[in-house]
Amino acid sequence: MRGMLLVIASFGLTILAWGLYGPTLHEGQLHMSTVEGEYARLRPFICVGLAYFLIAVVAPVVLLRTRGEQGQWTSKGVMMSLTAGALGAIGALGIVMAFTFGGRPSFVMPIVFGGAPVVNSFLTIYWAKRMKEIGPLFLTGLLMVLLGAITVLLFKPSGPPQPKEPKAITVTTEEGETIQAEVTPPTNERFSWPVRTTFQLLSIGVVVCCWGAYGPVLHHGQAAMDQSRLRPLLCVGLAYFLIAVLVPWVLLKGPLPEASTYNFFGTAWSLAAGAAGAIGALGIIMAFNFGGRPVYVMPLVFGGAPVVNTMATVVAKGRLGELDVMTLAGFFAGLILVIAGAVIVLVFAPKGPPPKKDDSAEETEASEEERTDPEPQGDSDDRPADQDDGAAEEKPEE
Repeated sequence: MRGMLLVIASFGLTILAWGLYGPTLHEGQLHMSTVEGEYARLRPFICVGLAYFLIAVVAPVVLLRTRGEQGQWTSKGVMMSLTAGALGAIGALGIVMAFTFGGRPSFVMPIVFGGAPVVNSFLTIYWAKRMKEIGPLFLTGLLMVLLGAITVLLFKPSGPPQPKEPKAITVTTEEGETIQAEVTPPTNERFSWPVRTTFQLLSIGVVVCCWGAYGPVLHHGQAAMDQSRLRPLLCVGLAYFLIAVLVPWVLLKGPLPEASTYNFFGTAWSLAAGAAGAIGALGIIMAFNFGGRPVYVMPLVFGGAPVVNTMATVVAKGRLGELDVMTLAGFFAGLILVIAGAVIVLVFAPKGPPPKKDDSAEETEASEEERTDPEPQGDSDDRPADQDDGAAEEKPEE
């Protein structure tokens, strides 16, 4: 019971941190943009990578040097943990790219939070060779979590629609002439509709696959390092730093320049978002360390994070007054689905057969029992006979 409480507390920390990641990064994107009404994408993402480096690389190195930890470095553990970090970073970059090419959160995020847990669950069950143990109640709970998360996102208050920017504006020159000057279009309008749609779908597909595989791959990496917590986190942070800093920097210099700049508030909010992401990754590792399994930990994270994200956004934007009866009904219906589905997933997740005892361990236990159990006492009439037999056997040797 205590172990399950620790598992719930650990992935609860991830739900809270990853739920706050979006609204916090949103503030950083808003402050870094130099165009009113638009959001910076790549420069805030670079700050996220820097925060990952500080929390998930520098801090684990210091703790391992000073305090140490159980577990050990292994080549398989390092490769799997680096792969998990790369999957997480590529997925986050895929979200940025989907928005850059015109994708709207109203359909991008429901697809991501609905598809990633499905990939995670079936990949975990397939690797564990437990496909035959999938029961209808587990699938029902998983479906309830996904539908609840999507419902919460769909009934999220979006505020009044933003007016479209004009294609051209009237400008008066120094000579007094009035001319029509074209407005620089947003990044997503610099490409044709088929190109934008193709890149949106590709980006969303990459996110679903990467985030769906993140949990199982990280679990394998941690198991290969003898359930270490800091070592897998260090590898995740290193991979995240390389992808979230170098790739956006190349894109900014090349095909995707954006109207944004580094400033105090934008950098601070973006670094805070990166810290939330790194803390969430640590919560996942702790949940696995306390005995949690990706088959139910990750679906619950993907189901709970949108709820926290929505509530944080509503409160931060002061939109509580915009929640009419239909919106409230839809939001709480989604919340109830998430909670009820989470309970069903936890109870009916495929558990598999109990681990078999090693033969050597059984032999050791048997020998210990032989040493501790008292020798059987014979009858009083038999003992002298046994002693006489022993003496008779010793006489020829003498």
